[in-house]
Amino acid sequence: MKPETLEAFRKALVLARLYRSSGRYEIGGLLAGLSGGYVEPGPSGSLTRGKIDVLPTGRNFYAIDPTSVPTRAAWRLGVETARQLLEETRRRLGRYPETVGEILWSIDAYKADGEQLARILYLLGVRPVWDASGRVRGVEVIPLRELGRPRIDVAVRISGIVRDTLPNYISLIDEAVEKVVALDEPPELNYPRRHYFEFLERLRESGIAEDEARELARARVWSAPPGAYGAGVNYAVFASAWRSEEDLARTWLQWSAYPYTRRLRGEASPAAARALVLQASRIDVVARNHMSDEHDPTNCCCYFAYQGGMHVLVKTVRGRDPLNFVVDTREPLRPRLREMRDELLRVTYAKILNPRWIEAMKRHGYRGAAEAMKKIQNLYGWHATTRAVPDRVWDQIVLTYLGDEDNRRWLRESNPYALEEITRRLLEAAERGLWRPSPEALRVLQRARIEVESLLEGEVSSGMAQAGEVWVYTSSDIPAWTEASRAAGEALKWIRASLKLARKVSGAYGR
Repeated sequence: MKPETLEAFRKALVLARLYRSSGRYEIGGLLAGLSGGYVEPGPSGSLTRGKIDVLPTGRNFYAIDPTSVPTRAAWRLGVETARQLLEETRRRLGRYPETVGEILWSIDAYKADGEQLARILYLLGVRPVWDASGRVRGVEVIPLRELGRPRIDVAVRISGIVRDTLPNYISLIDEAVEKVVALDEPPELNYPRRHYFEFLERLRESGIAEDEARELARARVWSAPPGAYGAGVNYAVFASAWRSEEDLARTWLQWSAYPYTRRLRGEASPAAARALVLQASRIDVVARNHMSDEHDPTNCCCYFAYQGGMHVLVKTVRGRDPLNFVVDTREPLRPRLREMRDELLRVTYAKILNPRWIEAMKRHGYRGAAEAMKKIQNLYGWHATTRAVPDRVWDQIVLTYLGDEDNRRWLRESNPYALEEITRRLLEAAERGLWRPSPEALRVLQRARIEVESLLEGEVSSGMAQAGEVWVYTSSDIPAWTEASRAAGEALKWIRASLKLARKVSGAYGR
């Protein structure tokens, strides 16, 4: 037997032993923690990234040294995914994107070693500088001759966890932008520099003080205000608190117009909202990394709230949909780009409409029905923000969950509240014009709605129950909401008026 084969068997045996001991560590660690005892520490990470040292599980895991990301391996993967993103955009648009909108979450550091951060840096045309111990000490500019393309601008919406636990992410991106903007390069080869001066001039014209205008014109990292988390769009969607896409765009802007640099720490101001819509007016592509099948875009409302929210803001500002991609790095040696529409279809047919998945959910009774409802609810959120789900898919969902007697009985008996939410949300989609149901699907949906309302009427006396009617209230209807979203609303009006004027001027001069 070859030595490499023996080594592979040896590693497999070690891995099997670690897996087997995980159960003992899980139970022991839980009991020790509950009794106030000592729980052995251990590293965290993803096995799919080769981090075998996370086994055995059940230990008191710690995260990472933030200064160690991006790693050199993550840098190589980030460069590859950036190239794929740029090639596909050039194929679709006939040019390089001016700005890429990136949705950046902490999973990038804690499970993927900074793959997406690496892509953001490479788009800007810089690379990390590592010291002898592998820690990142800063960034250096990649010469244009070596880069072989223009420097691409970025608008990065980070999560609250990135903001709170990975300040080095903010510092590295801010350092990169500062160095790129300072370069004496042609504007057609340095989009961040070109945009900086464009934004600076526009902010000055709107009466922003010079120092603030300079800082905001260079800011590229945005998040919720300090102490807050999320992007807000999910709350508006689930509460039916929107009438138009602009309502959703304003909500995302209201929750996201807080700049983070090495000097700014999320200060709120009307000027910040204007700076963010200026960046949105240049976004051609929205992207987010997907590195594990432990989750998918319908698992949680944050996916559509962040990525769908950025999409609808760009559409509202520019009047057309941006390209919207998932960068799939589940197989690091074979990363691929997938359009968001295709990713949603993949997940829908793999889970929501997969008979085997539905049967697996049935084994979990109430919780399984809630999981099915949640996925349908989140798919609706994606459709509200991106219009990415075809009518036929909604028809299939109705016929699968409500037209099939066995599935409808499972929902009715295991979790009638999940059945109520599914029927109400799908009727809302039809009434809003988000979905044009087939006659059969509409008939099945209406019949199921009557059935569940009759069922829940008998429970009204025993507690609270959701009524079938949907009342729509937006920020325009509630004085307190109107005041809270004033800066976002004014920024949207300002940018639309500015773009309209720019188009008129461009047309007058034949450009």
